[in-house]
Amino acid sequence: MFERMRPKATDFRPMLRTFQFSVLAFSLLPLCLHGESANELFTRATAAVQAAAPRAQADPTRPVFHVMAPAQWINDPNGPIFHKGFYHLFYQLHPFSDGSGPKYWGHVRSRDLAKWEHLPIALWPSSEAGEAEIWSGCCTINGQGEPMIFYTSIARGKPALDHAEQWAATSDDDLITWRKHPANPVLSEELHGGRKVYDWRDPFVFRDQKRTFLVTGGNLNQAKGGQAVVNIYEAENTELTKWTYRGVLFQHPDPKTATVECPNFFKLGGQWVLFVSPYGKVQYFVGDFDAETCRFRAHTRGLLDFGPNFYAPNTMLVSDGRRLVWGWVNGFPGGHGWNGCLSLPRLLSLSGDGDLRQKPAPQLGKLRGKPVVRRNIRLENGVETLNLPKTNTLEVLAEIDLPTAKRIELEFKSGAKVAHPIVVSFNGSELQVIDAKVPLPLAQGARRLSLRIFIDRSVMEVFANETACVTKHIAPLDGNLSLEIRAADGQANAKVIRAWPMKTVW
Repeated sequence: MFERMRPKATDFRPMLRTFQFSVLAFSLLPLCLHGESANELFTRATAAVQAAAPRAQADPTRPVFHVMAPAQWINDPNGPIFHKGFYHLFYQLHPFSDGSGPKYWGHVRSRDLAKWEHLPIALWPSSEAGEAEIWSGCCTINGQGEPMIFYTSIARGKPALDHAEQWAATSDDDLITWRKHPANPVLSEELHGGRKVYDWRDPFVFRDQKRTFLVTGGNLNQAKGGQAVVNIYEAENTELTKWTYRGVLFQHPDPKTATVECPNFFKLGGQWVLFVSPYGKVQYFVGDFDAETCRFRAHTRGLLDFGPNFYAPNTMLVSDGRRLVWGWVNGFPGGHGWNGCLSLPRLLSLSGDGDLRQKPAPQLGKLRGKPVVRRNIRLENGVETLNLPKTNTLEVLAEIDLPTAKRIELEFKSGAKVAHPIVVSFNGSELQVIDAKVPLPLAQGARRLSLRIFIDRSVMEVFANETACVTKHIAPLDGNLSLEIRAADGQANAKVIRAWPMKTVW
């Protein structure tokens, strides 16, 4: 970040104020100016984020234990990678306002997934090369041992619907300073021969049997409403600058799905998993991948998150073989100097039936303060009220047995005037988080509901039995919280209710 030097003399203050206002006004202009170099664009973008940061960070609705930019608009998580002892996360950033606009890549890193630090903007448009935006992508290590980013490059004056290129950038091991690759575009539409791919975007690199592949989202039939597909390519060299088109990895089975974005394709527990974002709730497919034919055959499918405010996830493979995922949390109002954050990191696994399982990364426990605990609460057609930590940034763990109760309900109450009650309920087969409904059948003979509920001012994430997740934007509660628990039509036992205040990730 840049630091402005304080002038020593006072005689020129009126002139200085005029100059500073002019510099600030220039820094807030969103579009590349003709003749502006890439370095000038970086400097202006950095200054714009800095100028917006004090207001954004003072906003009482801004989350504190979710990763986000210092200020302004963010969307998709990009390029998560664990490298040389650091977890690195990039994200789509519009540095000039808290509304969507031309995209850059913001950057944060952490040693423990709990405490994060902001780093300089990683990628910005090469305006001298006609580049207007830096869209989503991934980060990997190429065969030469170099960190390498792949992303979708959007050209000035050309619609992303029918024109895009996949570009690359490389870095030293600190992953802070990135250089656009001289071989760009490393993938162009010429690879497809006579096949036209629309909405061609969001490269993701994976490896199998010492071979390197890349997938992208898009569709093949825009004129007739779209034919959503994930395309696949194979690297021809270790530098990952030459690729061969291997065809369609997967065609979405729903004919009404016009296109898919942000594909992630990876191995998990001996099976292959595909994430796609189809302009709606994020879907996952589990099945088999044939590296010779480059085709994926799905056996099971589901939703990654049942809430309305989770989209465009991106995954990270960590050194012990586990797989983490972050998504973009959206739905916030404008005018606050910030907009958007990333979800909590989730640890992925598969059940024996091939269903996806998710739970919060265990490292989040480092953010917990002193808990409030209640045990063995017997509930039978009545209400129990628990006082929670005096904060609106907290985690609640609830382990509830339902021997005969047909419904259990948890309601968060505060003095704040909220648009909707914050209620989580379960009727034995369906979970409801405010207005989001989630099918949640219990295993044969099982009558326990396990909840992890995270409230971070204006964000709520709920994990139920490690199988269903719901992400919601909420009206913030105040710091005087209580939790009402009630059972209906029978008996329930809250084995434990534990609530922790949560500290900031910064």
